Amino acid sequence: MKRMKSWFADTLGKRLFLLMWAALVVSHLLAYAAVRWVYLPANVGPVSGPGALPTFPSLPPTPGVPDARMPRPPEGFEDRRPPSDEGPGEPMGPPPGGLPDLPTSVLLLDYGVRLLVIALAAWWGSRWLARPVRQLVAASDALVSQLDGRKEPSPLPEQEGTQEVREAAEVFNRMARQIHRQFRERSLMVAAISHDLRTPLTRLRMRLETLDLPAESMKRSVGDLREMNELIGSALDLFRLPAADEPAQTTHLTALLQSICDDLAEQGQAVSFAGPELVAGIQPRGLRRVLDNLIGNALRYGSRADVRLSQQAGELHISIDDAGPGIPPEMLDAVFQPFFRLEASRHRDTGGQGLGLYIARDLIERQGGRLLLQNRAEGGLRAEIVLEAQAGPGA
Repeated sequence: MKRMKSWFADTLGKRLFLLMWAALVVSHLLAYAAVRWVYLPANVGPVSGPGALPTFPSLPPTPGVPDARMPRPPEGFEDRRPPSDEGPGEPMGPPPGGLPDLPTSVLLLDYGVRLLVIALAAWWGSRWLARPVRQLVAASDALVSQLDGRKEPSPLPEQEGTQEVREAAEVFNRMARQIHRQFRERSLMVAAISHDLRTPLTRLRMRLETLDLPAESMKRSVGDLREMNELIGSALDLFRLPAADEPAQTTHLTALLQSICDDLAEQGQAVSFAGPELVAGIQPRGLRRVLDNLIGNALRYGSRADVRLSQQAGELHISIDDAGPGIPPEMLDAVFQPFFRLEASRHRDTGGQGLGLYIARDLIERQGGRLLLQNRAEGGLRAEIVLEAQAGPGA
């Protein structure tokens, strides 16, 4: 019974077989009709007998090849019919009413029609059979953004398509639900741990401040507690993803950069800005956080930050240059890994927890952009943000 059901199942192989069979039959029928419409009315009338065209399409005759049903005499042998009362013998030829050899133009028409029909069937069939794969690719691409946020993954239809497509959709939906549940449980676990840790840390700090300890010991103890609290906050940033649900807005990019640089310059920081007037559709809170991090790194490790805005080949470029020692070329990719720090310059006394660049790149990629690091030839490091130059909603 199970084997009988498999014979009637809607499978990819069965669809491919039916498509190929239908394409061949239709191409033969159309080619036969075209040849009969173009050639026969102008050359021969209705034919019948052993030399007539078959009623079902077949491969066309080849020029110079006689009917296979007629025996072919040896070369140079002239076979004549026996004399009769009606007249002298005549050379043997095709039967009365038979079809003469087709000319080359008609053969080209026949094969051209066949090739055209088969090509169209192959083009349509490839798109028809590949449609479920495109749907799976789109669902997989959307799954990434849906898992980062708080939305439930959009399921694939499990009752459409062939048996293989339905099984793949069922497996994909089950996998998406499991991954989403694990992401949600992980976020809840980290939030609970952070809450449980920060409460005793706050109590320890309050108790330390009431104890009669030397000033230096008190300072170091409070500094350790503060560092632990910052480490917890940085770890939470990996799961909060603050710009995941932020919509893109039409933002005056030049004004945003100018305000950040002016605020730092008023605090006595060596910051400069230059760039044209540009407006773009961005996530302003996410981009501002990235800029705060990159400019802060430039000031901390390179003593100054020169911010430049430009538009090149349909892209927006925001560069932050510093005058520091730069980063070893073999480390330019490694610094984007979470909790990775360069011991030579990113130590605990002056640096963070090694999550700033990781979070910055994640926020930029969410906006369809790129974050690049490169050492400048004249010295120092350049951090460059590349965004698509497109207007946002309401522009």
